[in-house]
Amino acid sequence: MAASRHRVDLSALLARCEINYWRLLGLLPARETGSTREFALGHGAHALRCRIEVQEAAPYTTILRLTQSAGSSAWLPALEMQVRLSHDATVAEVIACQGIRHIWPAYDYPNRAMHQKDEKTGWNRFLGDWLSLCHRHGREVASSLPEDLDA
Repeated sequence: MAASRHRVDLSALLARCEINYWRLLGLLPARETGSTREFALGHGAHALRCRIEVQEAAPYTTILRLTQSAGSSAWLPALEMQVRLSHDATVAEVIACQGIRHIWPAYDYPNRAMHQKDEKTGWNRFLGDWLSLCHRHGREVASSLPEDLDA
C-alpha cells in the first residue's frame, strides 16, 4: 500500500504565522536595520541567550535574524533562524533555519534530505514556541539601535 502524500493545512499555517507576527511585534527592536534586542532565559553561565536583529527593513517587509546560544556551556547547539515579517498581510514566516533555505510546504517521506513531511509547519510552530518562551521567561539584557551617522 502506497503512503499518502502529506497535505498542508493552509488555514492553520497562516493562523500560526499571524500569531507569530503579533508575538514578534511585542519583542521586536525598533524597525530599523541593525537594531537588536537580546533576552536571557535562566540565570548564570548556563542561561540561554536569545537575540533578535533587524537585517532588512522596508515599508511592507522586515527580515529578522533570530539566534539562540547556550551561554558558556555546549549542552544545546546554537540556533539561527531568519524570519520575514509581511506587514501588509500581518504574518511572520520562517524563511531559513540553520542555514537551510527554500523549504517546501510538504515532502514525501523519506526523502533525500530527510525533511519531515511538514517541515515548514514545524519551523513556524517552533518559532511560536520560542517567542512564547521569550515573552514568558525572557529577561532583556541588551538592546541597541543602529548608530546615527548624521549625529
